[in-house]
Amino acid sequence: MSEWVELRKGADYNSITSRYGISIMLARLIRNREIITDEEIDLFLNGTLDNLHDPSEMTDMIKACSLIQQYISDKKRFRIIGDYDVDGICSTYILVRSLEACGAGVDYAIPHRIHDGYGINEHLIDAAHDDGVEVLITCDNGIAAADQIRHACDLGMHVIVTDHHEVPYDEDEETGERLELLPPAEAVVDPHREDDEYPFKGICGAVVAYKLAGILFNMCGADPSTPDTLRSELLQAAALATVCDVMELRDENRIIVREGLKLVNISPITGIRALINASGLNGKRITSYHFGFVIGPALNAAGRLDSASRSLELLCSRDGSEAAVIASELVAYNDTRKSMTEQGVERAIEDIDNSPLGNDRVLVIYIPGIHESVAGLIAGRIRERYEKPSIVFTDAEEGIKGSGRSIDSYNMYEELCRFKHLFTKFGGHRMAAGISMNADSLDVLRTGLNDNCTLTDAELTRRVNIDIVLPFNYVSESSVEELAKLEPCGMGNPSPVFAAGDLTVKKVTIRGKNRNVYFLDVYQNDNSRYKLKLFDNEGRFLNEADAFYGRGTAGDLCDGSAVGVRIDVIYNPGINEYMGERSLEFTVREYRFR
Repeated sequence: MSEWVELRKGADYNSITSRYGISIMLARLIRNREIITDEEIDLFLNGTLDNLHDPSEMTDMIKACSLIQQYISDKKRFRIIGDYDVDGICSTYILVRSLEACGAGVDYAIPHRIHDGYGINEHLIDAAHDDGVEVLITCDNGIAAADQIRHACDLGMHVIVTDHHEVPYDEDEETGERLELLPPAEAVVDPHREDDEYPFKGICGAVVAYKLAGILFNMCGADPSTPDTLRSELLQAAALATVCDVMELRDENRIIVREGLKLVNISPITGIRALINASGLNGKRITSYHFGFVIGPALNAAGRLDSASRSLELLCSRDGSEAAVIASELVAYNDTRKSMTEQGVERAIEDIDNSPLGNDRVLVIYIPGIHESVAGLIAGRIRERYEKPSIVFTDAEEGIKGSGRSIDSYNMYEELCRFKHLFTKFGGHRMAAGISMNADSLDVLRTGLNDNCTLTDAELTRRVNIDIVLPFNYVSESSVEELAKLEPCGMGNPSPVFAAGDLTVKKVTIRGKNRNVYFLDVYQNDNSRYKLKLFDNEGRFLNEADAFYGRGTAGDLCDGSAVGVRIDVIYNPGINEYMGERSLEFTVREYRFR
Protein backbone atom coordinates (compact mmCIF):
# COMPACT_ATOMS: atom_id res chain seq x y z
CA MET A 1 0.00 0.00 0.00
CA SER A 2 1.07 3.58 -0.57
CA GLU A 3 -0.05 6.97 0.65
CA TRP A 4 -0.29 9.77 -1.90
CA VAL A 5 0.60 13.18 -0.52
CA GLU A 6 0.65 16.45 -2.44
CA LEU A 7 3.53 18.66 -1.34
CA ARG A 8 2.41 22.16 -0.43
CA LYS A 9 5.52 24.15 0.44
CA GLY A 10 5.21 27.85 1.12
CA ALA A 11 7.36 30.40 -0.69
CA ASP A 12 7.22 33.75 -2.45
CA TYR A 13 6.82 32.14 -5.86
CA ASN A 14 6.25 35.42 -7.71
CA SER A 15 9.57 36.71 -6.43
CA ILE A 16 11.37 33.50 -7.43
CA THR A 17 9.88 33.49 -10.94
CA SER A 18 10.83 37.11 -11.60
CA ARG A 19 14.33 36.78 -10.14
CA TYR A 20 15.27 33.62 -12.04
CA GLY A 21 13.09 33.85 -15.16
CA ILE A 22 11.26 30.59 -14.53
CA SER A 23 7.60 29.58 -14.33
CA ILE A 24 5.66 29.23 -11.09
CA MET A 25 5.45 25.49 -11.82
CA LEU A 26 9.25 25.17 -11.89
CA ALA A 27 9.57 27.38 -8.81
CA ARG A 28 7.22 25.03 -6.94
CA LEU A 29 9.18 21.99 -8.07
CA ILE A 30 12.46 23.50 -6.86
CA ARG A 31 10.94 24.45 -3.51
CA ASN A 32 9.56 20.92 -3.13
CA ARG A 33 13.16 19.67 -3.22
CA GLU A 34 13.97 21.78 -0.14
CA ILE A 35 15.93 24.29 -2.21
CA ILE A 36 14.99 27.36 -0.21
CA THR A 37 17.46 30.24 -0.02
CA ASP A 38 18.45 32.47 -2.94
CA GLU A 39 21.96 31.04 -2.76
CA GLU A 40 20.62 27.46 -2.95
CA ILE A 41 18.30 28.25 -5.86
CA ASP A 42 21.07 30.00 -7.78
CA LEU A 43 23.43 27.06 -7.19
CA PHE A 44 20.72 24.60 -8.26
CA LEU A 45 19.98 26.42 -11.52
CA ASN A 46 23.34 27.96 -12.38
CA GLY A 47 26.06 26.14 -10.44
CA THR A 48 29.36 25.46 -12.25
CA LEU A 49 32.56 23.61 -11.47
CA ASP A 50 33.83 26.83 -9.86
CA ASN A 51 31.23 26.26 -7.13
CA LEU A 52 32.68 22.90 -6.04
CA HIS A 53 33.93 22.80 -2.46
CA ASP A 54 37.61 23.16 -1.69
CA PRO A 55 39.04 19.62 -1.36
CA SER A 56 41.72 20.83 1.04
CA GLU A 57 38.99 21.12 3.68
CA MET A 58 38.96 17.32 3.95
CA THR A 59 41.00 16.07 6.87
CA ASP A 60 44.30 14.51 5.70
CA MET A 61 43.74 15.47 2.05
CA ILE A 62 46.80 17.75 1.84
CA LYS A 63 48.78 15.25 3.90
CA ALA A 64 47.83 12.40 1.56
CA CYS A 65 48.79 14.38 -1.55
CA SER A 66 52.08 15.52 0.00
CA LEU A 67 52.96 11.91 0.84
CA ILE A 68 52.08 10.76 -2.68
CA GLN A 69 54.19 13.57 -4.17
CA GLN A 70 57.14 12.56 -1.98
CA TYR A 71 56.81 8.88 -2.83
CA ILE A 72 56.64 9.69 -6.54
CA SER A 73 59.87 11.69 -6.16
CA ASP A 74 61.41 8.73 -4.33
CA LYS A 75 60.45 6.44 -7.27
CA LYS A 76 58.41 4.16 -5.04
CA ARG A 77 56.01 1.67 -6.62
CA PHE A 78 52.30 2.30 -6.09
CA ARG A 79 49.30 0.00 -6.20
CA ILE A 80 45.69 1.21 -6.08
CA ILE A 81 43.23 -1.17 -4.42
CA GLY A 82 39.64 -0.40 -5.34
CA ASP A 83 36.37 -2.28 -5.25
CA TYR A 84 34.29 -4.26 -7.73
CA ASP A 85 31.28 -1.92 -8.07
CA VAL A 86 31.00 1.11 -10.36
CA ASP A 87 32.23 3.51 -7.69
CA GLY A 88 35.23 1.31 -6.94
CA ILE A 89 36.03 0.86 -10.63
CA CYS A 90 35.74 4.60 -11.35
CA SER A 91 37.74 5.53 -8.23
CA THR A 92 40.54 3.20 -9.27
CA TYR A 93 40.49 4.56 -12.82
CA ILE A 94 40.75 8.14 -11.52
CA LEU A 95 43.68 7.42 -9.20
CA VAL A 96 45.61 5.29 -11.70
CA ARG A 97 45.27 7.88 -14.49
CA SER A 98 46.13 10.73 -12.10
CA LEU A 99 49.25 9.11 -10.67
CA GLU A 100 50.41 8.12 -14.15
CA ALA A 101 50.06 11.75 -15.25
CA CYS A 102 52.20 12.80 -12.29
CA GLY A 103 54.96 10.34 -13.23
CA ALA A 104 54.26 7.55 -10.75
CA GLY A 105 54.91 3.87 -11.36
CA VAL A 106 51.44 2.58 -10.55
CA ASP A 107 49.21 -0.42 -11.13
CA TYR A 108 45.99 -1.64 -9.53
CA ALA A 109 44.18 -4.55 -7.98
CA ILE A 110 40.41 -5.02 -7.92
CA PRO A 111 39.19 -7.57 -5.36
CA HIS A 112 37.33 -10.56 -6.75
CA ARG A 113 33.84 -10.52 -5.24
CA ILE A 114 33.85 -14.22 -4.32
CA HIS A 115 37.51 -15.04 -3.72
CA ASP A 116 38.50 -11.78 -2.01
CA GLY A 117 35.29 -10.16 -0.82
CA TYR A 118 34.88 -6.43 -0.34
CA GLY A 119 37.90 -4.15 -0.26
CA ILE A 120 41.48 -4.59 0.82
CA ASN A 121 42.45 -7.88 2.49
CA GLU A 122 45.59 -9.67 3.62
CA HIS A 123 45.79 -11.74 0.42
CA LEU A 124 45.92 -8.57 -1.71
CA ILE A 125 48.43 -7.00 0.66
CA ASP A 126 50.74 -10.02 0.60
CA ALA A 127 50.53 -10.16 -3.20
CA ALA A 128 51.47 -6.48 -3.41
CA HIS A 129 54.39 -6.98 -1.03
CA ASP A 130 55.64 -9.94 -3.05
CA ASP A 131 55.49 -7.78 -6.18
CA GLY A 132 57.70 -5.13 -4.61
CA VAL A 133 54.92 -2.57 -4.16
CA GLU A 134 55.84 0.02 -1.54
CA VAL A 135 52.77 2.26 -1.39
CA LEU A 136 49.15 1.12 -1.21
CA ILE A 137 46.29 3.55 -1.83
CA THR A 138 42.73 2.40 -1.23
CA CYS A 139 39.70 3.96 -2.89
CA ASP A 140 36.03 3.38 -2.07
CA ASN A 141 37.22 1.10 0.74
CA GLY A 142 39.69 0.88 3.59
CA ILE A 143 37.92 2.82 6.34
CA ALA A 144 36.79 -0.43 7.99
CA ALA A 145 40.00 -2.40 7.33
CA ALA A 146 42.08 -1.55 10.41
CA ASP A 147 43.47 -5.08 10.87
CA GLN A 148 44.39 -5.49 7.21
CA ILE A 149 46.07 -2.09 7.04
CA ARG A 150 47.99 -2.82 10.22
CA HIS A 151 49.26 -5.98 8.49
CA ALA A 152 50.49 -3.88 5.55
CA CYS A 153 52.24 -1.49 7.92
CA ASP A 154 53.89 -4.42 9.70
CA LEU A 155 55.31 -5.45 6.31
CA GLY A 156 56.88 -2.01 5.97
CA MET A 157 54.42 -0.70 3.38
CA HIS A 158 53.03 2.84 3.25
CA VAL A 159 49.22 2.99 3.22
CA ILE A 160 46.92 5.87 2.31
CA VAL A 161 43.16 5.41 2.64
CA THR A 162 40.60 7.27 0.54
CA ASP A 163 36.99 6.29 1.21
CA HIS A 164 33.50 7.70 1.69
CA HIS A 165 31.83 5.08 3.87
CA GLU A 166 30.81 5.47 7.50
CA VAL A 167 33.65 5.17 9.99
CA PRO A 168 33.33 2.11 12.28
CA TYR A 169 32.98 2.82 15.97
CA ASP A 170 32.75 1.25 19.39
CA GLU A 171 30.50 2.47 22.18
CA ASP A 172 31.80 3.13 25.67
CA GLU A 173 29.86 0.76 27.89
CA GLU A 174 29.54 3.31 30.68
CA THR A 175 28.91 6.57 28.83
CA GLY A 176 27.51 5.30 25.52
CA GLU A 177 29.98 7.62 23.78
CA ARG A 178 30.99 6.60 20.27
CA LEU A 179 34.68 5.93 19.79
CA GLU A 180 35.82 6.17 16.19
CA LEU A 181 37.95 3.30 14.90
CA LEU A 182 40.20 4.78 12.22
CA PRO A 183 42.62 2.47 10.39
CA PRO A 184 46.36 2.99 11.15
CA ALA A 185 47.21 4.42 7.73
CA GLU A 186 49.58 7.33 7.16
CA ALA A 187 46.65 9.40 5.90
CA VAL A 188 42.91 8.68 6.05
CA VAL A 189 40.75 10.78 3.73
CA ASP A 190 37.05 10.27 4.38
CA PRO A 191 34.50 13.09 4.75
CA HIS A 192 32.65 11.03 7.39
CA ARG A 193 35.49 11.38 9.91
CA GLU A 194 34.33 13.15 13.07
CA ASP A 195 37.12 15.70 12.74
CA ASP A 196 36.40 16.40 9.06
CA GLU A 197 35.01 19.84 8.22
CA TYR A 198 34.24 19.27 4.55
CA PRO A 199 30.86 21.00 4.04
CA PHE A 200 29.15 18.25 2.00
CA LYS A 201 29.45 14.69 3.26
CA GLY A 202 27.38 12.94 0.59
CA ILE A 203 30.06 12.33 -2.04
CA CYS A 204 31.06 8.94 -3.41
CA GLY A 205 34.51 7.34 -3.45
CA ALA A 206 35.20 8.46 -7.00
CA VAL A 207 34.56 12.10 -6.10
CA VAL A 208 36.99 11.81 -3.17
CA ALA A 209 39.52 10.45 -5.69
CA TYR A 210 38.67 13.22 -8.18
CA LYS A 211 39.25 15.86 -5.51
CA LEU A 212 42.58 14.28 -4.59
CA ALA A 213 43.62 14.26 -8.24
CA GLY A 214 43.01 17.99 -8.55
CA ILE A 215 45.33 18.83 -5.66
CA LEU A 216 47.91 16.30 -6.81
CA PHE A 217 48.10 17.85 -10.29
CA ASN A 218 48.87 21.23 -8.71
CA MET A 219 51.47 19.81 -6.33
CA CYS A 220 53.29 17.66 -8.86
CA GLY A 221 53.30 20.19 -11.67
CA ALA A 222 52.00 17.61 -14.13
CA ASP A 223 52.42 18.35 -17.85
CA PRO A 224 50.28 21.50 -18.39
CA SER A 225 48.87 20.09 -21.63
CA THR A 226 47.58 16.97 -19.89
CA PRO A 227 45.43 17.89 -16.88
CA ASP A 228 42.66 19.81 -18.71
CA THR A 229 41.95 16.89 -21.02
CA LEU A 230 42.46 14.42 -18.23
CA ARG A 231 40.27 16.34 -15.80
CA SER A 232 37.37 16.11 -18.26
CA GLU A 233 37.81 12.34 -18.48
CA LEU A 234 38.06 12.00 -14.71
CA LEU A 235 34.95 14.16 -14.27
CA GLN A 236 32.96 11.78 -16.47
CA ALA A 237 34.02 8.87 -14.25
CA ALA A 238 33.16 10.81 -11.07
CA ALA A 239 29.73 11.68 -12.48
CA LEU A 240 29.02 8.08 -13.49
CA ALA A 241 30.02 6.79 -10.03
CA THR A 242 27.91 9.42 -8.25
CA VAL A 243 24.76 8.27 -10.03
CA CYS A 244 25.50 4.54 -9.80
CA ASP A 245 26.40 4.70 -6.09
CA VAL A 246 23.01 6.39 -5.55
CA MET A 247 24.40 9.55 -4.03
CA GLU A 248 21.99 12.45 -3.57
CA LEU A 249 22.08 14.76 -6.59
CA ARG A 250 22.29 17.86 -4.47
CA ASP A 251 24.94 20.47 -3.78
CA GLU A 252 28.17 19.70 -5.65
CA ASN A 253 27.00 16.22 -6.69
CA ARG A 254 24.42 17.85 -8.94
CA ILE A 255 27.11 20.01 -10.56
CA ILE A 256 29.50 17.08 -11.03
CA VAL A 257 26.85 14.93 -12.68
CA ARG A 258 25.44 17.72 -14.84
CA GLU A 259 28.86 18.79 -16.11
CA GLY A 260 30.01 15.17 -16.50
CA LEU A 261 26.95 14.36 -18.62
CA LYS A 262 27.65 17.36 -20.83
CA LEU A 263 31.11 15.97 -21.55
CA VAL A 264 29.75 12.44 -22.14
CA ASN A 265 27.38 13.83 -24.75
CA ILE A 266 30.16 15.79 -26.47
CA SER A 267 33.25 13.59 -26.22
CA PRO A 268 32.85 10.51 -24.03
CA ILE A 269 35.71 8.41 -22.69
CA THR A 270 36.48 5.66 -25.19
CA GLY A 271 35.14 2.98 -22.87
CA ILE A 272 31.92 4.84 -22.12
CA ARG A 273 31.41 5.46 -25.84
CA ALA A 274 31.79 1.72 -26.46
CA LEU A 275 29.17 0.91 -23.80
CA ILE A 276 26.81 3.50 -25.26
CA ASN A 277 27.08 1.80 -28.66
CA ALA A 278 26.85 -1.76 -27.30
CA SER A 279 23.73 -0.81 -25.30
CA GLY A 280 21.90 0.60 -28.32
CA LEU A 281 22.12 4.20 -27.11
CA ASN A 282 24.11 5.60 -30.02
CA GLY A 283 22.62 8.91 -31.15
CA LYS A 284 20.59 9.40 -27.98
CA ARG A 285 21.16 12.10 -25.39
CA ILE A 286 22.71 10.34 -22.40
CA THR A 287 21.04 11.22 -19.09
CA SER A 288 21.41 10.21 -15.47
CA TYR A 289 18.83 7.49 -16.20
CA HIS A 290 21.18 5.87 -18.73
CA PHE A 291 24.04 6.11 -16.24
CA GLY A 292 22.03 4.44 -13.49
CA PHE A 293 20.05 1.83 -15.42
CA VAL A 294 22.02 0.99 -18.57
CA ILE A 295 25.71 1.92 -18.50
CA GLY A 296 26.29 1.41 -14.77
CA PRO A 297 24.70 -2.06 -14.58
CA ALA A 298 26.79 -3.21 -17.55
CA LEU A 299 29.98 -2.05 -15.80
CA ASN A 300 28.81 -3.73 -12.60
CA ALA A 301 27.99 -7.03 -14.28
CA ALA A 302 31.59 -8.21 -14.75
CA GLY A 303 32.33 -7.74 -11.06
CA ARG A 304 29.20 -9.65 -10.16
CA LEU A 305 29.78 -12.69 -12.34
CA ASP A 306 33.54 -12.74 -12.96
CA SER A 307 36.18 -10.05 -12.38
CA ALA A 308 35.62 -6.29 -12.31
CA SER A 309 39.10 -5.87 -13.76
CA ARG A 310 37.52 -6.28 -17.18
CA SER A 311 35.36 -3.21 -16.56
CA LEU A 312 38.40 -1.23 -15.47
CA GLU A 313 40.21 -2.35 -18.63
CA LEU A 314 37.30 -0.88 -20.59
CA LEU A 315 37.59 2.53 -18.89
CA CYS A 316 41.36 2.57 -19.32
CA SER A 317 41.23 1.53 -22.97
CA ARG A 318 42.15 4.13 -25.60
CA ASP A 319 41.56 1.74 -28.50
CA GLY A 320 38.05 1.85 -29.95
CA SER A 321 38.11 -1.69 -31.36
CA GLU A 322 39.39 -3.19 -28.11
CA ALA A 323 36.80 -1.23 -26.13
CA ALA A 324 33.99 -2.42 -28.40
CA VAL A 325 34.89 -6.07 -27.72
CA ILE A 326 34.98 -5.56 -23.95
CA ALA A 327 31.73 -3.55 -23.97
CA SER A 328 29.94 -6.36 -25.81
CA GLU A 329 31.16 -8.83 -23.18
CA LEU A 330 29.88 -6.62 -20.37
CA VAL A 331 26.44 -6.22 -21.96
CA ALA A 332 26.22 -10.02 -22.32
CA TYR A 333 27.21 -10.42 -18.64
CA ASN A 334 24.47 -7.96 -17.72
CA ASP A 335 21.83 -9.92 -19.64
CA THR A 336 22.82 -13.03 -17.69
CA ARG A 337 22.73 -11.07 -14.43
CA LYS A 338 19.17 -9.89 -15.16
CA SER A 339 17.97 -13.45 -15.63
CA MET A 340 19.64 -14.63 -12.42
CA THR A 341 18.12 -11.75 -10.48
CA GLU A 342 14.60 -12.49 -11.72
CA GLN A 343 14.91 -16.13 -10.67
CA GLY A 344 16.15 -15.12 -7.22
CA VAL A 345 13.35 -12.60 -6.73
CA GLU A 346 10.75 -15.25 -7.56
CA ARG A 347 12.24 -17.62 -4.95
CA ALA A 348 12.37 -14.88 -2.32
CA ILE A 349 8.73 -13.90 -2.89
CA GLU A 350 7.65 -17.53 -2.62
CA ASP A 351 9.50 -17.91 0.69
CA ILE A 352 8.07 -14.72 2.15
CA ASP A 353 4.48 -15.30 1.05
CA ASN A 354 4.38 -18.91 2.20
CA SER A 355 6.04 -18.67 5.61
CA PRO A 356 5.94 -16.62 8.83
CA LEU A 357 8.71 -14.43 7.35
CA GLY A 358 6.03 -12.24 5.82
CA ASN A 359 5.05 -11.03 9.31
CA ASP A 360 8.54 -9.68 10.06
CA ARG A 361 9.17 -5.96 9.87
CA VAL A 362 12.77 -6.57 8.84
CA LEU A 363 13.03 -9.27 6.19
CA VAL A 364 16.08 -11.53 6.60
CA ILE A 365 16.01 -14.18 3.88
CA TYR A 366 18.33 -17.07 3.07
CA ILE A 367 18.29 -18.30 -0.54
CA PRO A 368 20.74 -21.16 -1.10
CA GLY A 369 22.34 -21.65 -4.47
CA ILE A 370 21.99 -18.16 -5.92
CA HIS A 371 25.06 -16.28 -7.07
CA GLU A 372 26.13 -14.12 -4.14
CA SER A 373 26.64 -11.15 -6.44
CA VAL A 374 22.91 -10.73 -7.08
CA ALA A 375 21.87 -10.87 -3.41
CA GLY A 376 21.87 -7.07 -3.14
CA LEU A 377 19.83 -6.68 -6.30
CA ILE A 378 17.28 -9.18 -4.99
CA ALA A 379 17.19 -7.37 -1.64
CA GLY A 380 16.44 -4.12 -3.44
CA ARG A 381 13.56 -5.66 -5.34
CA ILE A 382 12.16 -7.26 -2.18
CA ARG A 383 12.38 -3.96 -0.33
CA GLU A 384 10.40 -2.28 -3.12
CA ARG A 385 7.73 -4.97 -3.16
CA TYR A 386 7.13 -5.22 0.61
CA GLU A 387 8.25 -1.74 1.72
CA LYS A 388 10.43 -3.26 4.42
CA PRO A 389 14.17 -3.30 5.14
CA SER A 390 15.45 -6.47 3.46
CA ILE A 391 18.62 -8.53 3.76
CA VAL A 392 19.24 -11.47 1.43
CA PHE A 393 21.80 -14.13 2.37
CA THR A 394 23.24 -16.96 0.33
CA ASP A 395 26.12 -19.41 0.57
CA ALA A 396 29.68 -18.11 0.35
CA GLU A 397 33.06 -19.86 0.25
CA GLU A 398 33.09 -19.54 4.04
CA GLY A 399 29.75 -19.30 5.84
CA ILE A 400 27.08 -17.10 4.29
CA LYS A 401 27.13 -13.65 2.76
CA GLY A 402 24.31 -11.12 2.74
CA SER A 403 23.42 -7.78 1.20
CA GLY A 404 20.84 -5.44 2.66
CA ARG A 405 18.73 -2.58 1.34
CA SER A 406 16.79 -0.28 3.62
CA ILE A 407 13.93 2.22 3.67
CA ASP A 408 14.21 5.90 4.60
CA SER A 409 12.95 5.43 8.16
CA TYR A 410 15.39 2.64 9.07
CA ASN A 411 19.13 3.18 9.56
CA MET A 412 20.34 -0.26 8.53
CA TYR A 413 23.99 0.37 9.36
CA GLU A 414 23.28 1.45 12.94
CA GLU A 415 20.79 -1.35 13.55
CA LEU A 416 23.25 -3.95 12.28
CA CYS A 417 26.05 -2.49 14.42
CA ARG A 418 24.20 -3.90 17.45
CA PHE A 419 24.99 -7.38 16.12
CA LYS A 420 28.47 -6.89 14.68
CA HIS A 421 29.79 -9.52 17.12
CA LEU A 422 28.01 -12.05 14.87
CA PHE A 423 29.78 -10.92 11.71
CA THR A 424 33.09 -11.96 10.24
CA LYS A 425 32.94 -8.98 7.87
CA PHE A 426 30.63 -5.98 7.80
CA GLY A 427 30.29 -2.57 6.20
CA GLY A 428 27.73 -0.18 4.81
CA HIS A 429 25.70 2.94 5.45
CA ARG A 430 22.17 4.05 6.32
CA MET A 431 20.50 2.55 3.25
CA ALA A 432 22.60 -0.53 2.48
CA ALA A 433 24.99 -3.02 4.05
CA GLY A 434 27.16 -6.03 3.27
CA ILE A 435 27.63 -8.87 5.78
CA SER A 436 29.61 -12.09 6.09
CA MET A 437 28.83 -14.47 8.95
CA ASN A 438 28.41 -18.08 10.04
CA ALA A 439 25.18 -19.72 8.96
CA ASP A 440 24.26 -20.78 12.50
CA SER A 441 23.95 -17.09 13.50
CA LEU A 442 21.27 -16.30 10.93
CA ASP A 443 18.25 -16.95 13.18
CA VAL A 444 19.87 -14.95 15.97
CA LEU A 445 20.27 -11.99 13.62
CA ARG A 446 16.73 -12.26 12.23
CA THR A 447 15.18 -12.48 15.69
CA GLY A 448 17.37 -9.73 17.11
CA LEU A 449 16.68 -7.25 14.32
CA ASN A 450 12.94 -7.78 14.59
CA ASP A 451 12.82 -7.75 18.39
CA ASN A 452 14.67 -4.42 18.37
CA CYS A 453 12.73 -2.96 15.44
CA THR A 454 10.66 0.12 16.32
CA LEU A 455 9.22 0.76 12.85
CA THR A 456 5.56 1.78 12.99
CA ASP A 457 2.85 0.95 10.47
CA ALA A 458 3.07 4.54 9.24
CA GLU A 459 6.82 4.22 8.67
CA LEU A 460 6.24 0.99 6.73
CA THR A 461 3.66 2.64 4.48
CA ARG A 462 5.32 3.96 1.36
CA ARG A 463 4.73 7.65 0.93
CA VAL A 464 4.48 8.92 -2.64
CA ASN A 465 5.10 12.66 -2.79
CA ILE A 466 3.20 14.44 -5.54
CA ASP A 467 4.73 17.70 -6.67
CA ILE A 468 1.62 19.18 -8.28
CA VAL A 469 -1.91 17.99 -9.05
CA LEU A 470 -2.01 18.92 -12.71
CA PRO A 471 -4.79 17.94 -15.15
CA PHE A 472 -3.47 17.00 -18.58
CA ASN A 473 -4.93 20.06 -20.30
CA TYR A 474 -2.57 22.27 -18.25
CA VAL A 475 0.50 20.53 -19.71
CA SER A 476 2.17 22.01 -22.79
CA GLU A 477 5.30 21.26 -24.80
CA SER A 478 6.95 24.41 -23.44
CA SER A 479 6.24 23.45 -19.83
CA VAL A 480 7.69 19.98 -20.43
CA GLU A 481 10.79 21.46 -22.05
CA GLU A 482 11.29 23.73 -19.03
CA LEU A 483 11.46 20.65 -16.81
CA ALA A 484 14.90 19.96 -18.32
CA LYS A 485 16.21 22.63 -15.93
CA LEU A 486 15.67 20.13 -13.11
CA GLU A 487 18.07 17.62 -14.64
CA PRO A 488 20.01 15.63 -13.72
CA CYS A 489 17.38 13.81 -11.69
CA GLY A 490 17.91 10.93 -9.31
CA MET A 491 18.35 10.33 -5.59
CA GLY A 492 17.67 13.56 -3.68
CA ASN A 493 16.39 15.30 -6.81
CA PRO A 494 13.66 13.01 -8.16
CA SER A 495 11.97 13.44 -11.50
CA PRO A 496 8.93 15.71 -11.11
CA VAL A 497 5.75 13.86 -10.16
CA PHE A 498 2.31 15.04 -11.21
CA ALA A 499 -1.15 13.67 -10.52
CA ALA A 500 -4.49 13.74 -12.34
CA GLY A 501 -7.68 12.49 -10.77
CA ASP A 502 -11.10 11.04 -11.60
CA LEU A 503 -10.26 9.79 -15.08
CA THR A 504 -12.62 7.49 -16.96
CA VAL A 505 -10.91 4.58 -18.71
CA LYS A 506 -12.63 3.50 -21.92
CA LYS A 507 -10.15 1.13 -23.49
CA VAL A 508 -6.82 -0.64 -22.92
CA THR A 509 -4.52 -1.57 -25.79
CA ILE A 510 -1.55 -3.86 -25.14
CA ARG A 511 1.58 -3.59 -27.27
CA GLY A 512 5.30 -4.30 -27.16
CA LYS A 513 7.41 -7.37 -27.89
CA ASN A 514 6.80 -8.61 -24.35
CA ARG A 515 3.16 -7.45 -24.26
CA ASN A 516 3.97 -5.18 -21.33
CA VAL A 517 3.17 -1.72 -22.73
CA TYR A 518 -0.41 -0.70 -21.94
CA PHE A 519 -2.06 2.28 -23.60
CA LEU A 520 -5.06 3.60 -21.67
CA ASP A 521 -7.68 5.69 -23.45
CA VAL A 522 -9.00 8.03 -20.76
CA TYR A 523 -11.31 11.02 -20.46
CA GLN A 524 -11.00 13.92 -18.05
CA ASN A 525 -14.01 15.62 -16.46
CA ASP A 526 -14.09 18.14 -19.30
CA ASN A 527 -14.51 15.15 -21.64
CA SER A 528 -11.12 15.74 -23.28
CA ARG A 529 -9.46 12.51 -24.37
CA TYR A 530 -5.90 11.40 -23.67
CA LYS A 531 -3.80 8.30 -24.23
CA LEU A 532 -1.64 7.25 -21.27
CA LYS A 533 1.28 4.82 -21.35
CA LEU A 534 1.70 2.24 -18.57
CA PHE A 535 4.50 -0.34 -18.30
CA ASP A 536 3.01 -3.47 -16.72
CA ASN A 537 5.23 -6.56 -16.72
CA GLU A 538 2.87 -8.66 -14.61
CA GLY A 539 -0.52 -7.82 -16.13
CA ARG A 540 -1.61 -6.28 -12.84
CA PHE A 541 -3.80 -3.51 -14.25
CA LEU A 542 -6.38 -5.79 -15.85
CA ASN A 543 -6.33 -8.27 -12.94
CA GLU A 544 -6.89 -5.47 -10.45
CA ALA A 545 -9.68 -4.01 -12.59
CA ASP A 546 -11.44 -7.37 -12.45
CA ALA A 547 -10.93 -7.59 -8.70
CA PHE A 548 -12.16 -4.04 -8.08
CA TYR A 549 -15.14 -3.85 -10.46
CA GLY A 550 -15.99 -7.50 -10.97
CA ARG A 551 -15.04 -10.25 -13.40
CA GLY A 552 -15.41 -9.32 -17.04
CA THR A 553 -14.14 -5.77 -16.60
CA ALA A 554 -10.77 -6.65 -18.12
CA GLY A 555 -12.46 -8.01 -21.26
CA ASP A 556 -14.63 -4.90 -21.54
CA LEU A 557 -11.54 -2.69 -21.27
CA CYS A 558 -9.75 -4.63 -24.00
CA ASP A 559 -12.65 -4.40 -26.47
CA GLY A 560 -13.45 -0.76 -25.61
CA SER A 561 -16.87 -1.35 -24.06
CA ALA A 562 -15.98 -0.62 -20.42
CA VAL A 563 -18.33 1.60 -18.42
CA GLY A 564 -17.65 3.26 -15.08
CA VAL A 565 -13.96 2.38 -14.75
CA ARG A 566 -12.36 5.38 -13.04
CA ILE A 567 -8.81 5.92 -11.86
CA ASP A 568 -6.43 8.46 -10.38
CA VAL A 569 -2.89 8.46 -11.74
CA ILE A 570 0.56 9.70 -10.88
CA TYR A 571 2.42 10.48 -14.06
CA ASN A 572 5.46 11.96 -15.77
CA PRO A 573 4.90 14.17 -18.82
CA GLY A 574 7.19 14.00 -21.83
CA ILE A 575 7.43 14.73 -25.52
CA ASN A 576 7.29 11.90 -28.03
CA GLU A 577 9.02 12.41 -31.38
CA TYR A 578 8.10 10.08 -34.21
CA MET A 579 8.80 10.56 -37.90
CA GLY A 580 9.31 14.28 -37.38
CA GLU A 581 6.09 14.74 -35.42
CA ARG A 582 6.10 15.87 -31.78
CA SER A 583 3.33 15.16 -29.32
CA LEU A 584 2.79 15.20 -25.57
CA GLU A 585 3.21 11.87 -23.81
CA PHE A 586 1.95 10.88 -20.35
CA THR A 587 3.62 7.90 -18.64
CA VAL A 588 1.77 6.45 -15.64
CA ARG A 589 3.95 5.70 -12.62
CA GLU A 590 1.17 4.61 -10.28
CA TYR A 591 -2.61 4.32 -10.39
CA ARG A 592 -5.51 3.54 -8.12
CA PHE A 593 -9.10 2.63 -8.93
CA ARG A 594 -11.92 4.79 -7.56
